[in-house]
Parts: sequence; C-alpha cells; structure tokens
Amino acid sequence: MCSISPTPARRSGRTAPTARSRLQIEAGLKEKGLQSRIHRRAARNRPLTERQKSANTTRSKVRARVEHVFGHQQSAMGGKIVRTIGIVRARFKIGMMNLGYNIRQLVQLERMAAAPV
Repeated sequence: MCSISPTPARRSGRTAPTARSRLQIEAGLKEKGLQSRIHRRAARNRPLTERQKSANTTRSKVRARVEHVFGHQQSAMGGKIVRTIGIVRARFKIGMMNLGYNIRQLVQLERMAAAPV
C-alpha cells in the first residue's frame, strides 16, 4: 500500500490553489503583463479601507456581468464544454453561442422597450 504524504498546503488547512499568497499571485500576473483583478479581503480586526471597498465594488460589477453570460450559456445553451475536432470549429461554435446570447438579449431589450408603461 502506498502512502502519500500531505503537501504543506494541505497541512495548513488550505487547498493547494489558495496556499500561495496574494502577493505571489499578483507578482506572477505582473510578470505576464496582466493586471490583477483579485478582490481584497479584510482580516480580523483589520477592516478594508474605503478605497479597497470601492475597488472591490468595481471588480464585482464586471465579474457579475461576465458570470451572468457564462451562466446562461452553460444552463441554456449546451454548456461550456465544446466537443469539436479542431480549434477552428471550436471557435466557430463558441462564436455562435455568443451570437445567440446577444440576439436573445436584443429581443429581450426590444420587448421591454415596446411594453406599455
């Protein structure tokens, strides 16, 4: 029987992806030329500043809109798994899913505009 020793991340009670510090993750993003969009989190007896709260609110607005689109595509449009052969077909299928979502949104907005007040 083979025994696997726990990794340091598991011994600390954290799962592996969150064991890295926020600073390490942000440094890795900066090296790749990407901007960090990770929310700030308050610690015990150390609340967030107003600037940090405002930044979290801004990030949440973008995240909520994007996740709404992906959630709709997953639940109503065949999911997020693309079963095609080749990247060209996969891009086409994803593009058609995006187009379908946009058309549905357009129809919904036009219905709302035409509804009597």
